[in-house]
Amino acid sequence: MKVAVLDINGKETGRKADLSSDVFAIEPNNHAVYLDVKQYLANQRQGTHKSKERAEITGSTRKIKKQKGTGTARAGSIKSGVFRGGGRMFGPRPRSYNIKLNKNVKRLARRSALSIKASEKSIVVLEDFNFDTPKTKNFTGVLKALGLESKKSLFVLGASNNNVYLSSRNLKGSEVIMASEISTYKILNANQVVLLEGALEGIETNLSK
Repeated sequence: MKVAVLDINGKETGRKADLSSDVFAIEPNNHAVYLDVKQYLANQRQGTHKSKERAEITGSTRKIKKQKGTGTARAGSIKSGVFRGGGRMFGPRPRSYNIKLNKNVKRLARRSALSIKASEKSIVVLEDFNFDTPKTKNFTGVLKALGLESKKSLFVLGASNNNVYLSSRNLKGSEVIMASEISTYKILNANQVVLLEGALEGIETNLSK
């Protein structure tokens, strides 16, 4: 698959990038995509929720009323969950929500996500660029040149670039990541995926294994 390479002004450079059909033109596997997105969202959960149960409440253990003759249900402790201030019954406890997923399934899911974006013509290949200093205005100019100022965009870099990353950090609708950090969720969550030339080789190498 041939895609025109653009510069940061949104103009064609006259070069074309050859996108591997094994990564950008496969039949999407929807179930693999579902599993990978499910794992990503589950792993974002901290799992630190906690409420006190009956045994953890501080309070008297005396029997609060006699067993029989009151006309109401028997009650043995003020810490019972049926009373105000008592412990919560079957409350949440700290736990891990992490889900295990095989590497091959994750690679298939990411290839599927990239193929979906390619079929929607939502992938742009941009020549490598850099800024002299971190400045949000510079990155905003790139977004405007590409027509992405009002869209969610994902920029994928081939190598760490602190100036570009810091320039984009204040923009809510745009995210900059490295090729090694790419995920199915981030690909599908973006309206437009912008791949820098330097990232193509790394993406195709990692996902073709």
